[in-house]
Amino acid sequence: MSVKTSNAYGNITISNEAIAIVTGYIARDCYGVVDLVNQKLTDSFSGLFTKKQKTLSKGIKILTVNNRIYVDLYVVLKYGVSIGAVADSLKKSVKYGLEQFTGMIIDSVNVNVVGVRV
Repeated sequence: MSVKTSNAYGNITISNEAIAIVTGYIARDCYGVVDLVNQKLTDSFSGLFTKKQKTLSKGIKILTVNNRIYVDLYVVLKYGVSIGAVADSLKKSVKYGLEQFTGMIIDSVNVNVVGVRV
């Protein structure tokens, strides 16, 4: 799926993969986020055996419904940080960054903490 919009210059279409890559860059820049990980174990195993690995969009699920964007993040956080504070900061950063990038409304950003790394 993709997000479509029109303005005075014409029609704009942004793919979910492009949104996921931008989300990955924004999420990795947030303090306390160590890595993004796949949501299912089978995705991790299939990534080992395929030539094309999607490392930039790994751990990100984008859903677009009626030109509204829903984001799910699966993250590993740094040991010792406040999980609530990092999750709130991550939500706000991703929401703001994607709204600036796409010009669309970000309905929800869900942060799923998968683990903690030292």
